[in-house]
Amino acid sequence: MSADFEITFRGDFVEAIAPSDKSIEIVTPMWEALVAECEQRRCFKILGISTADYPMPTIDGYQHAELFNKLGIDHRYRIAWVEKNPEAVDATYFVETVLINRGLPGRLFSSTSAALDWLLNEDSSQK
Repeated sequence: MSADFEITFRGDFVEAIAPSDKSIEIVTPMWEALVAECEQRRCFKILGISTADYPMPTIDGYQHAELFNKLGIDHRYRIAWVEKNPEAVDATYFVETVLINRGLPGRLFSSTSAALDWLLNEDSSQK
């Protein structure tokens, strides 16, 4: 399994290219690095882009909420996530639902352009 990820500050947001394999163990270092970058840059808008070869297991979806709380990901953050593999969208949608139900940030999008439109428009509460 691959834990490779890229994090790039884009001026108005921080971009994360996620690892293709998904488990809480694999994505935890990415989220830790994202939080560090956001804190350093004082920029709490995150665009995540993923093409999951192996979707996130359901139990790991629940653990995302715990991870976000542990890392201090709160209302300051605005996270737009794009999953490019149609076969992994349901698993990613589950993570989004868990986060929303616990009052944590994170929205799933089918395209990068829609994600950026939402991410950069503070007044937008829709997908």
